[in-house]
Amino acid sequence: MKKVEAIIRHFKLEDVKNALTSQGIDGMTITEVRGFGRQKGHTEMYRGTEYAVDFVPKVKIEVVCQDSDLDKVIETIKGTAQTGQIGDGKIFVTPLEQIVRIRTGEMGPEAI
Repeated sequence: MKKVEAIIRHFKLEDVKNALTSQGIDGMTITEVRGFGRQKGHTEMYRGTEYAVDFVPKVKIEVVCQDSDLDKVIETIKGTAQTGQIGDGKIFVTPLEQIVRIRTGEMGPEAI
């Protein structure tokens, strides 16, 4: 099993969620995050004064999937979240050793 974490733009969240659910991927966790990479923030004007915004707001999507679904999840997120501009985000994949459903005590793939 794998955990896929994707950092994407806010306005792409609904598109990515719909694309994943249409591919049969059920369940995800969404977190609002802030950070920067190559984009290095931006400047904004407020009441005639320019301010530097170092941390850009993004959304982090976390999806747990079977190894066999990993490529499908990555391609779906990549294809849906991409705008072609700097700041589109990143996808991180990590292996999961164990999953436990707290309510029933189910373990492994049955707990997803």
